[in-house]
Amino acid sequence: MNTRMPPAWSKHIKAQPAPKVKQPKVKPPSRAQADDILLRQALDLQQAKRLSEAEELCHRVLARTPNHPLSLYILGTLGLGFDDELAIQYFARAIGQAPQNPYFHLSLGEAYLKVGDSLLAIKHLQRACELKPDLVEALCGLGRAYVSSDKAAMALPLYEKALMINSIHPMVRTGLANALTSLGRMDDARAYLKEAIERRLNMPAAYNDLMHTRKFTEEPSELASILSELANPNLAPDLAQQLHHAAGKVLDDLQRYDEAMDHFQKAKRVAGYDFDLESYRRWVDSMIELFSPEMLAAKASHGNPSEIPVFVLGMPRSGTTLTEQICASHPDVHGAGELTKLRRIANSMGFRTQPDEAFRGSIMSMTRDQSRTLAEEYLSYLRQHAPAALRIVDKLPHNFELMGLIGILFPNARIIHCRRDAIDNCLSCFVLNFTKQHSYNADLQTLGLYYREYDRLMRHWDKVFPGRIFENRYETLVADQETQSRRLIEHLGLPWDDACLRFFDKDGSVNTLSRWQVRQPIYKSSVKRWKHYESEIQPLIQSLGDLAEI
Repeated sequence: MNTRMPPAWSKHIKAQPAPKVKQPKVKPPSRAQADDILLRQALDLQQAKRLSEAEELCHRVLARTPNHPLSLYILGTLGLGFDDELAIQYFARAIGQAPQNPYFHLSLGEAYLKVGDSLLAIKHLQRACELKPDLVEALCGLGRAYVSSDKAAMALPLYEKALMINSIHPMVRTGLANALTSLGRMDDARAYLKEAIERRLNMPAAYNDLMHTRKFTEEPSELASILSELANPNLAPDLAQQLHHAAGKVLDDLQRYDEAMDHFQKAKRVAGYDFDLESYRRWVDSMIELFSPEMLAAKASHGNPSEIPVFVLGMPRSGTTLTEQICASHPDVHGAGELTKLRRIANSMGFRTQPDEAFRGSIMSMTRDQSRTLAEEYLSYLRQHAPAALRIVDKLPHNFELMGLIGILFPNARIIHCRRDAIDNCLSCFVLNFTKQHSYNADLQTLGLYYREYDRLMRHWDKVFPGRIFENRYETLVADQETQSRRLIEHLGLPWDDACLRFFDKDGSVNTLSRWQVRQPIYKSSVKRWKHYESEIQPLIQSLGDLAEI
């Protein structure tokens, strides 16, 4: 573009030159100010979901100002959901630089909750509450941590305090109801859930929780309200998912099975979960190849000889909670719930979601001393739950994937494998609102094929650990509770105690999806439940193949 002035204007400008303006000297920002500018930009980028750019700015700050607490904290928030262990490391470093910041302790506590470490979660959430007693998020987080560690009674005053501070916080009433449900106080829980629904606070979750506090014999008024909410075309997928599960649960109770399955199917579709079955098959192949009889024989003298650990494992909804409750009713047994500590140890060895060469190398090169160190790390964690117990139960169902590592680290650990009719087991998984971690539950066909891979892996463990795994068949337990319960306690190497027959009277809280059922005496209505849905679940039955007991 021509930027020359016309001649007349040129003359005019020459005749009247502009006065010289003295430019003030601009003082460059200090290092701290420059860091703040970059971190504000990083926060804006994080809000805009431009996470890699936000991360790059945080690292620029750290390159110039090592251990900058806010930069470490932002990196921790960026890591949540992608690499929770790395997020924990960043939050811990931030606390090391700013130990009096309640929000740093809050975030670290919640990150520990995400990975299933309720003990460390409690430590940091307690500290957050001490530093800022009116921080509702910390009070609710500590309440969740107590519930997850089967100490729901300790959660109640925290939620009640949070309710006084902020009566319209969306998580307070549903959190309080969750604690009450864990304690078996269903009527009180229902009252708070109905309040949450009336105030439209965390409403879809409140509806779903409310429908799971009892078994319905008549249609509740809430069903029409749930269906009305689902008619909203702008409903977010995660909210629709919970409402569909709530409607399905009620309709199943009312024996309107066609309608119930329609809602369960819609819940899976709006969730949009995807599962790579071929990748999982290769994963099972690699586990079978790695944990061969020859390799395990070579490491027979590894690990810790302790008899304290008891692993109750199997598919979810196979009776693991019921089995743990029976065992934990014995005075010498403590039920620690679903612990993720072993998986975190495996992940530190390179396990993650797929055992790669790093994990294979860690297993193959593991020395006796290394195995004992890893075993002691897990045992120390167990002992924190119940220092005096002779047996401590870890009932994380998916520990079936880690049986090879269990066998090496704990040659004397008791292992209880819970099995159930394959169709009933899969159907029970399908009708519940599982998280994305259980994406194999996305559709009936995938679920059945996944079950076959689980079965294939368990048959391998039975072969390489002959006589070590006690199979607790759900149908056998239901048919003859006392005989099977006595076998369980005998497998634990303990004398019989009649308290094990009244597991449903056991004090304490229950923190699983089965918490309503395990507070009832054993009932038989769940056996062959799939018959009600036979016409709707043919893709499941076909994919199970010879494992389906028709």
